[in-house]
Amino acid sequence: MTGQRMSVARRTVLRGAVAAGAAAGALSATTLRPTPAHAEPGRSVAVLGAGPAGLTAAHELAERGFDVTVYERRALGGKARSIAVPGSGRDGRPDLWGEHGFRFFPGFYRHLTDTMRRIPFGDNENGVWDNLVAAPEARFSRRGGDDTLLPLGRAGRPWTTPEDFRETVSSAISTTTKMGQADALYFANRLLVFNSSCDARRYGQWDTISWRDYVGAGRRSNEFRMLLSRTLTTLLVAAKDDLASTRTIGTMGEQFLGNPLEIANDGPLDRLLDGPTNEAWIDPWVRRLRELGVKFAGAEVHGLEVADNRISGARVVTTSGVAQTITADYFVAALPVEVARTLWSPEILARRPELAGMAQLTVDWMTGIQFFLRNPSAIARGHAAYVDSPWSLTSISQNQFWNRTPMSGLGDGTVQDCLSVDISDWNTPGILFGKTAKECTHDEIAREVWAQLQAHLNDKQILLRDEDLHSWFLDTGVTWNAAQRRNENADPLLINTAGSWALRPESHRAELENLFLAGDYVRTKVDLATMEGASESARTAVNALLEVAGSTAPRCALFTLYRAPELDPFRQLDETRYAAGQPNLFDVPL
Repeated sequence: MTGQRMSVARRTVLRGAVAAGAAAGALSATTLRPTPAHAEPGRSVAVLGAGPAGLTAAHELAERGFDVTVYERRALGGKARSIAVPGSGRDGRPDLWGEHGFRFFPGFYRHLTDTMRRIPFGDNENGVWDNLVAAPEARFSRRGGDDTLLPLGRAGRPWTTPEDFRETVSSAISTTTKMGQADALYFANRLLVFNSSCDARRYGQWDTISWRDYVGAGRRSNEFRMLLSRTLTTLLVAAKDDLASTRTIGTMGEQFLGNPLEIANDGPLDRLLDGPTNEAWIDPWVRRLRELGVKFAGAEVHGLEVADNRISGARVVTTSGVAQTITADYFVAALPVEVARTLWSPEILARRPELAGMAQLTVDWMTGIQFFLRNPSAIARGHAAYVDSPWSLTSISQNQFWNRTPMSGLGDGTVQDCLSVDISDWNTPGILFGKTAKECTHDEIAREVWAQLQAHLNDKQILLRDEDLHSWFLDTGVTWNAAQRRNENADPLLINTAGSWALRPESHRAELENLFLAGDYVRTKVDLATMEGASESARTAVNALLEVAGSTAPRCALFTLYRAPELDPFRQLDETRYAAGQPNLFDVPL
């Protein structure tokens, strides 16, 4: 019997040795530089899926000498990849680049960026990580109202008391958003309530309440409802504020609004890549994985076979249409939630019944469209949010950041900029056709988004001109079903609704000893459908695999999110108050 099919008793004995080397697990993965080695028998891993979760798992395992094969049905990089616009290149120039949605890397991302430092890129001292550039501002655009240009970066002053926190945050909100002081102070206090809540309250109380109810949006001003309830949730994820989990949105608010000095961050608040995602990140990553010995196979997973308490094989269909069963010592399922939950057969659910809860997890659409422009845009030096847009639009003008691959070197040579737009609401009628995005043809989607952008940007001055529009590109995952007169989407997004934490699984349980789950639906500290959550889940899966394998290799580094140390005493007090059924100390009417 191989080392991977050892008995539970043997694994238990080995845990003592692993625990003795636990200090190695605390090492930052940036210090881990094992050389590729021929994997020993019994150390083969099948990674199912090649998005950020799958590639992260493959990377960590290959560095530790495992024999890794990644199986992917479509394209390496998953939703994070760039998508070439077919036939757009002319006279030897490469095609224009489209994408599922614009990529950005907040400063609190640490798992993903830690991996990026270990992906070589030319002469970059820190590998792909050096391709990240900061966005200096953000724009909140109102239809028929004053827009706000918000400088990004370390701002505010240190605070030491809860009262100081309320004053500092409320002052920043009222100044930058022109919101009334009463609303700003109320919201600052809601942030204080969450930030001073213990973990038990966050999971037991706040996860079961929607963000809209938590912030009391129905009792506040329209400006409050639009900015701090609706826009805040759609900026983070394609969620409605009446459905989104307070614990999820509150945790993100704790990182963005509760840490103005960017303490312990990996970098500036808002960062982007300096070129197309594939060129600046995904392709170098795949090259590095191949150097480490990772193999890639084009195949779609159709099912998992179970023998005893193990996955004995995965049924796949290759890109050439051949059905086969693949075997490995370990399986890492790094598939999106809507795909992974179709694989849970009665045999699997009998061993891990909690996986049945995944059927109740919610997915929705957050998908990108790119507008290629003949002239540079001057909308913002960073992201823009279109506060009143029915389709909850956000955008980024990319050429200003693409120092590596300027737009003029792509396509037919006349494109000078790309306005990459995310559509976060596909279920609300638009202003041009009166239809939802799901009901619009692709041409109607492009015209509707363009109209909503112009309604926000051209009300005071002309920032988006029809004559500048060269062409557009909609994510290829969205396809038009002519018979149903509706769109279909191959790449929906997990939405963390109120109460959904109880439905999400852990990465591993002993009842299926060689199956490990990785993806943004797995329980993580980040707790949001993001590349960072995918990376954290993959590292968690690999650490569990190393434990089962009895490996003494250093564990993957896992990072914690920022929490203001000034509030530690109040979080400790809140543990007592929550256990006694009392509200948070600051949860009082204002």
